[in-house]
Amino acid sequence: MIRLLEALCLSLILLGVFTRLSGSTELTFELPDREEQCFYEEIDKDVNVIFEFQVIQGGNYDVDVKLISPGHGVLYQEQRKQYDSHEFTTQVAGEFYFCFSNEFSSFSHKMIYFDFIVGEEPPLTADAGAHHTALTQLETSAVSIHESLKLVSDYQTHHRLREAIGRDQAEKMNERVLYWSLAEAIALVVVAVGQVLILRRFFAEKRTTI
Repeated sequence: MIRLLEALCLSLILLGVFTRLSGSTELTFELPDREEQCFYEEIDKDVNVIFEFQVIQGGNYDVDVKLISPGHGVLYQEQRKQYDSHEFTTQVAGEFYFCFSNEFSSFSHKMIYFDFIVGEEPPLTADAGAHHTALTQLETSAVSIHESLKLVSDYQTHHRLREAIGRDQAEKMNERVLYWSLAEAIALVVVAVGQVLILRRFFAEKRTTI
């Protein structure tokens, strides 16, 4: 029983450690109009990188994106893109830049989400079980739970992005409906007052002066 508890504690510790060692960077930030923001990452050679982004608020949900290598070569470039994903393998080591530009917009701020995954996640059971073969089944369960949690976290992230976009669109539509309703109410009042004034003229007594 004690050995089983020790094995369970070891697996939970490994789960927490390797979750923190993941090479994924996620960020949501606001990009003002007529501005550009760049981020950089120090990456080694022959490392697989996945870069994805999505505009979740502002304007037509579009942004200019550029990915630059250490030698200032453009690896990826798109204009007025709403969302996209790009995967590549680094040919040289150094600082890789990825920039978001909203310079084409004169008044719309943008809210942008991006995920930058560098390399492969280290195995959950790299050293566990090397000296204790009895932990193999428990380690297998920990790996299965870890993979399921990663999948759930990814689904939750994309669900939150879709919810944020839907909420922003619903608020914009609600604002338009409100303004249109106010305009119709004002038009109805103006028409009603105009009709009353015209009808009063029809029934008004005309006085003749001698």
